[in-house]
Amino acid sequence: MDDLLVDLQAIFRRVFDQDELVITPSTSADEVDGWDSMAHINLIVAIEKKFGVRFTASDLAALSGAGQNVGNLLGLLAGKVDRGGGNQT
Repeated sequence: MDDLLVDLQAIFRRVFDQDELVITPSTSADEVDGWDSMAHINLIVAIEKKFGVRFTASDLAALSGAGQNVGNLLGLLAGKVDRGGGNQT
């Protein structure tokens, strides 16, 4: 999952236009300047494009509760990504 975190960090830096942004599994939206609902949509779209996956409505709903963080997103993404070359949705 460390490789996924590195890839996600690059996406976060691009989406939030913050070259020095460092994310960890415990990073939440409250800790990232500009992480609002529109930025969240842009983030999800960028992740879907990068990894060739699709998040369902229930996936997105699971990410929207209190206490959600990058670690939850990583877990969801890891379940969808086949690092061997193929992708699954």
